[in-house]
Amino acid sequence: MNRAQELARSAAEAAEVRAHLAHPDVVALGIERVRRQVDWMCWSGIVLGLAFTMTNVQQFAAGSAAAWSLRWMAAWVLDPTVSLVLLAILRAEQVTARYRVATGVWVRRAKWFTLAATYVMNTWESFVARDVAAVVLHSVPPLVVFAAAEAITDLRDKLTEAVIAASTVGGPVVNAEVHEVGARSRKLFADYLADARAAWSPGVEVTPAWVREVSGCSRGLSSRLARALADEVRA
Repeated sequence: MNRAQELARSAAEAAEVRAHLAHPDVVALGIERVRRQVDWMCWSGIVLGLAFTMTNVQQFAAGSAAAWSLRWMAAWVLDPTVSLVLLAILRAEQVTARYRVATGVWVRRAKWFTLAATYVMNTWESFVARDVAAVVLHSVPPLVVFAAAEAITDLRDKLTEAVIAASTVGGPVVNAEVHEVGARSRKLFADYLADARAAWSPGVEVTPAWVREVSGCSRGLSSRLARALADEVRA
């Protein structure tokens, strides 16, 4: 086998591997793995942050109560009460974000209230004592939890979009000739052009914005469609 034949064979093998790697199911599976990693890391950070705040909240609630007194023991219940509500909301949002279901305003209010309550109980004594170092120390964990709780929902939503894009248009590189409508049907360049052609009438200026409006195509495809229809109209 000469050098040219070896290169041809290597090129064929590389093309086959690339075709498999670009397969929508393979791409979607890779994104799902990333989603699991993101979930695991975010949940670990949130749980560890809430665990750090537990002692501070207990001291805040117990005040000057003697150790092992009824008030002292009851103070240990306060932080888990708030944290469990927050974790329940985040767990529910994990499912709703995956299936693109919007939650009500009270869900967001409850999440913000539990986070704000945790922050206040963690930092109150430090603010009263005007201890800047303690304020910073006790502010970081609840603020990290707050940021992670807000970010994780958006991350799940975007990862869901990535999975849908991978499973419908064949991966991150989208063919300009094909635009996905929904999760099941595909609309070709010719179909969009036919819609625009049917909507056009004499005197209408063919622009990408007009094409997007009448055909529902993407911004990237509208320029090509506008040029193609304009050429037809001029002809």
